[in-house]
Amino acid sequence: MDKIFIRNLKAIGTLGIHPHEQKTPREILVSVELSTDISRAAENDDIHATINYATLARSIQAYINTHVFLTIEALIEALAVEILHNPLIEELWLRVEKPGAVPNADMVGVEISRRRTD
Repeated sequence: MDKIFIRNLKAIGTLGIHPHEQKTPREILVSVELSTDISRAAENDDIHATINYATLARSIQAYINTHVFLTIEALIEALAVEILHNPLIEELWLRVEKPGAVPNADMVGVEISRRRTD
């Protein structure tokens, strides 16, 4: 299976359990790796036969910007479900990171892997 990926995509969203986190949107970093078959797109040089990573990036940013989550766990699971709606994607690896969330740490986050179930 072939891979398409985006690393450290910056999105702005509301994420956190503390009142100050729920009032002010913050930067959230997303990395995603998708398993798909790129052979048809490569053979025909056709963007419509593959995952357009610019479109994927915009949809991830829009999703995070329009949804509110208390935990990274809830955000990452919902985002994985949203991404897997694309029938070209067989499975994904997803990382969501929250910069500056814990004192003395650059980053905290969660990683998951999910596979299409249908």
